[in-house]
Amino acid sequence: MKNQYNKTITACFIGYIVQAIVNNFVPLLFLTFERTYAVPLSQITLLVTINFGVQLLVDLLSVGFVDKIGYRASMIMAHLFSASGLILLTILPELMPTPFMGILLAVVIYAIGGGLLEVIVSPVVEACPSENKEKAMSMLHSFYCWGHVGVVAISTLFFYLFGIHNWKVLAVIWAIIPLCNAFAFTKVPMASLLEDGETGLRIGELFANKIFWILFIMMICAGASEQAVSQWASTFAEQGLGISKMIGDLAGPMAFAIMMGASRAYYGKYGEKIDLDRFMIYSSVLCIISYLGISLIPIPQFSLVACAVCGLSVGIMWPGTFSKASAVLSKGGTAMFALLALGGDVGCSGGPTVVGIVSSSMNNNLKMGILAAIVFPIILLIGILFCRK
Repeated sequence: MKNQYNKTITACFIGYIVQAIVNNFVPLLFLTFERTYAVPLSQITLLVTINFGVQLLVDLLSVGFVDKIGYRASMIMAHLFSASGLILLTILPELMPTPFMGILLAVVIYAIGGGLLEVIVSPVVEACPSENKEKAMSMLHSFYCWGHVGVVAISTLFFYLFGIHNWKVLAVIWAIIPLCNAFAFTKVPMASLLEDGETGLRIGELFANKIFWILFIMMICAGASEQAVSQWASTFAEQGLGISKMIGDLAGPMAFAIMMGASRAYYGKYGEKIDLDRFMIYSSVLCIISYLGISLIPIPQFSLVACAVCGLSVGIMWPGTFSKASAVLSKGGTAMFALLALGGDVGCSGGPTVVGIVSSSMNNNLKMGILAAIVFPIILLIGILFCRK
């Protein structure tokens, strides 16, 4: 029976690739939207805020409906929203009163799908019978990294071969993946996260649990530690080395994502031989060292290497915290996963914001912004040590 659930786990892996598509494809088109539809950059920047804002809202609202309609229906719905948003992106700009309204509506639709995937993919994998759930969780989250790398690399190659003016064709091609995976989820077996007759903890019960708050803060710090550097890696590459944006994206964010995926895949393969707490402690220390290297060593090439090392160090933080929560609060249920996803997304938006605010106050000194954000891996390390006790 466990072999049957391998199909479910594989479909979940693809689900995280879908989330990588909806989060990382449209940002590659920002300048195209500006030129084609005369959308100002101030409005284009709003698309990122709206995307993650909608996902945060879905994280919160999902507590009330996922258990009622079931994980299968929720998973199918998430993929259909993701595919619909990508397809409508090619249609709505010409149909709405202004192109920006059409783009924004498409972003909102696929963001609903992305938010649902964030909440339900992890508990579906956690529910599947497996000998080492920590391994499966880490391998699952590595597929978001590989999806990110694939979206950037394949899209860049497509634009080079066929021209960026054919971006609508690529958007429809990307939409085929969630459509096919939605069909897969109508067939694969689904296990229950809780035993028959059991109910998950309510939000009030979670809020009254001290260990939940430690895990929630750890998730915020995991997301912030990851994105505080990832979002600025391209800028480091361009400013520090004086290279083009395309090469900067390959040397910065893609190198970060590859190293982060490698860390998760390594634990996913050898996790039964590795103590999770020890691995997270060492990773947090390495993250702190990489932040110090980025901020304090005045050699641009070293800063870029330190960015990649940071990707390696943060890989286990998000899936590791999920695994610890599942072990410590085994009856946490959908509410726990949704709230932890909410905390992670808050960190993903808050980390880069802290870097930006501090950098602006220090005459646009990104190094000082990164140095200020070192507080996040430090707090995460403290949280791991508390959980270990």
